[in-house]
Amino acid sequence: MHSSLPSFHALRRHALAAGVALALATAAAQDGPPPLRGQTLYLPIYSHVYHGNLDRKGQPDKVLLSALVSIRNTDPKRAIKVTTARYYNTDGKLLRDFLPAPRVVGPFGTIELFVERHDETGGSGANFVIAWDSETPVNPPMVEAIHAFIDGARSAFFTTVGQPLRSGD
Repeated sequence: MHSSLPSFHALRRHALAAGVALALATAAAQDGPPPLRGQTLYLPIYSHVYHGNLDRKGQPDKVLLSALVSIRNTDPKRAIKVTTARYYNTDGKLLRDFLPAPRVVGPFGTIELFVERHDETGGSGANFVIAWDSETPVNPPMVEAIHAFIDGARSAFFTTVGQPLRSGD
């Protein structure tokens, strides 16, 4: 009688191959990103979010948000230098450079930038472009923003994460 089920040996080969693939993926994930000497990152920011229903003019309700930008040096031994933190609006217009001069961030140190809740100039498509460098390769920093709205019993929180921008090659 012929069976369409795989043989014991075939199952064992597939299980072994899956185990090796999982071990390699786990080892790669634990290594983290490769050390870098610098990078430019794009960080989405929401000075407000739309919600609810459209009003008589066809506009949705809008909630203003504050944004706390956190630039965290993840290297335990070496400093990084944050060279720019430029804030752009929904149309891509530069609104403000949050760092008038480069700032050094020591090992495991953090720079925080804050966009106030009442500042809605950025719009729902605002962003930061943040550049950093280092004299030697280091762990790349973690760059994220925490958006918040708190009003009595109502509150909203969410995060966005910086993404590397590719060079124009």
